[in-house]
Amino acid sequence: MDYGASRIGIAATDDFGIMAHPVETIDLTDGSDGLVRISEIAALRKVKTLVVGLPIRLDGSEGDSAKKVRDYAAKLAGMLPHLPLVFVDEAYSTMDASEKLREAGKNARKQKALIDQAAAVEILNRWMEEIS
Repeated sequence: MDYGASRIGIAATDDFGIMAHPVETIDLTDGSDGLVRISEIAALRKVKTLVVGLPIRLDGSEGDSAKKVRDYAAKLAGMLPHLPLVFVDEAYSTMDASEKLREAGKNARKQKALIDQAAAVEILNRWMEEIS
C-alpha cells in the first residue's frame, strides 16, 4: 500500500506470492478514508499480510509524513487485527515507478492513479525481496 493524503495505491501478489501487480487506487478526495475499501480488497484477495510504505528520511529518521502513515496503518490494523502489518521504506518508490511507466510508454504525470498503484507494486516487491 502506498498511502497519500489524496490517494492510496494498492498492489497485491498473484495467488502464489511470486509477482506483485497493481490492483486499485483509492481516491480520498471525496472525504472517505479508504479503510472500508481496503478491508474489502483484503477479504476478496485473501490477503495474508498488509505491507505499508513508510516514508523514511535519507538520514533514517521519520517525519510528519511517516507519523501520518503510522496513524493510518494503526486504524487499518484495528479493522483487520487478524492480519500482520509490516512497514517497508518507500524511498524512491514513486520515482522508480515513474521510470518504469515511462519505459512502458506511459506518461506518469497524466496518470496519477496509475503511478500510485505502480509505487505500491514497488513497495510490495521490496518487501518480497526482504523476506526471500
